[in-house]
This record gives sequence, C-alpha cells and structure tokens, in this order.
Amino acid sequence: MRAARFHEYGGAESLVIEQAPDPHAGPGEIRVRVAAASVNPIDWKLRSGALHQLIPLELPAIPGRDAAGVVDEIGDGVQGVSIGDRVFGLGGVTGATAELVILSAWAHAPDTWNDEQAAGAGLASVTAMRGLNALGSLAGRTLLVEGAAGGVGGAAVEIAVAQGATVIGTASGRNHEFLTSLGAVPTTYGPGLAQRLSAFAPHGVDIALDTAASGSLDDLVAITGDPTRVATVADHAGGQRLGTHVVNAENDSTLLSAAAELGRQGRYTPRIEQTYPLERIADAHAHAERGRTRGKIVICI
Repeated sequence: MRAARFHEYGGAESLVIEQAPDPHAGPGEIRVRVAAASVNPIDWKLRSGALHQLIPLELPAIPGRDAAGVVDEIGDGVQGVSIGDRVFGLGGVTGATAELVILSAWAHAPDTWNDEQAAGAGLASVTAMRGLNALGSLAGRTLLVEGAAGGVGGAAVEIAVAQGATVIGTASGRNHEFLTSLGAVPTTYGPGLAQRLSAFAPHGVDIALDTAASGSLDDLVAITGDPTRVATVADHAGGQRLGTHVVNAENDSTLLSAAAELGRQGRYTPRIEQTYPLERIADAHAHAERGRTRGKIVICI
C-alpha cells in the first residue's frame, strides 16, 4: 500500500510517500480502505520526537490516528459491520495516513457527512465528548469552551448545544462568525475574560472545558468557582496541579456511535478548514503546527 512515513524524528520535511506493508485486522479489529485521514496535534508531536520518551515509536512510522473509508477486512469476533460498510474511527497512535488502516473503534458514517467530514470526526468527537461527560449533565447549564474554533473545541460546542447547554466559546476575532454558526456566543480569549463573560452570562458560568492549553486554567477555575467544574483535554500538568478533570481520548466505539447519531440528526457536522492530497502531507503537517486552525485539517487518500 502507499503510505506517508517518517524514518526519523524531525520536521514536516521528513515525511515521504512510499510503499509500506499491508496491515491485517486482528481479533476485534477491522481494516479500512482509507478515503481520508485527519491531522491531529499528536501526529506532528510524535513525528517531531517531542513525545518520544512518553510514546516511543518503532520507525519508520505512518502518522495519523483517525480515518474514514470502506471496510475491506474483518477480524475475528467482530460483529455489526460488513465488508463494504462506510465507517470512521480510531486505530493506534499511528498508522492512519495510508491506503489501508486498522481500526479498533469505529462507527458507521452518517450519510450527512462526506468522507472528509467523517475523517475529521473520530478523535475530535471522542475527545470532546469525554471532556463534556466529565462535567456532568449539560442541559440548562452555561458552558465556556476555551479554544472553541479548533477541531475538538468546535465539536464540543455543537455536541454541548445538542445536549441543551448554553455555550460561550473563546477564539480570535476572525473566528467569531464561525463560532456563531456552531451555536456558540463568541468572545475573545486572554486577559479580562471574566469581565467580558459578565456581559454574556450575568448569572455566571457553570462549567468550562479547556481544549487549548493556553495557560488559562487558573482563570477558568476562578470563573466557575470550583476546579471540579472545569475539565481539560489539553493541559494535563495544569489540570493535575489545580485539581480539575483531566481527560484523555480513548478508542470508544460507543462515543463514536453517539457522534454519528448527532450527525444523522444534523446536530453535529465536523468542520473542515482545509484538505490536502496525500502527496502534500508535509504541507498539511506544517499547517497544523502553525496552530490556530478553524476546524480540522484532512488528508485525502
């Protein structure tokens, strides 16, 4: 199969397109012929070597954790999916940016999503939903999402609105119209946030979700009044210091199915900032590393 790989840790230019061995589905797994795969922060952090002590890789490695496509091989013990089904989901920490990928968690992709949107839903929706679930019931509560224009933040906004929350989202001014389209009340991040929020939430903010790791956790705890009313999916060290909920993404088919159902209802649509062909994966990684994306970056295979 054709795949993007890197043979040593380094910059985006270390990525090459080449032939790699075909993977095969083991027990509880499926193999998917990939239509599109998304680019997540963990992809370029792993490729650069920034995480090599925490998550050492066997090189050469194929970047990418989530993808969408058509099932073409089914492992032992797998039920509820057939060859030819269109799915999206998650595999290991690497392996998705290739013609074939092994998934250990998946859901059927709704017809309301194209391949790029389905590819952008996997890690973003699971991360957002685990962060929101840590905060308890959302109905009737006011939620602040820090970093609301990113892939995870945007997913969190739409999913929280669907669950009955009033959502205020922080982003740069250029993304405020985008946040409004997601169903959030937009405001800027940074110093003075508490004062700005008083205009939008005169009765206060009940809960907060940090998706940005911008150093704002102390402010979010002060705004909500209790570290247990704050969850972070991005600033683990800060969250542990302050006693907030600290959430990691997990390969969870139940959460993927819940995201897909919201997609079928038209209540969650993964937002794609830009797509790249496989041959331009280095450009896609460079784009992701610059940060401040609006939605997801997706590789079309």
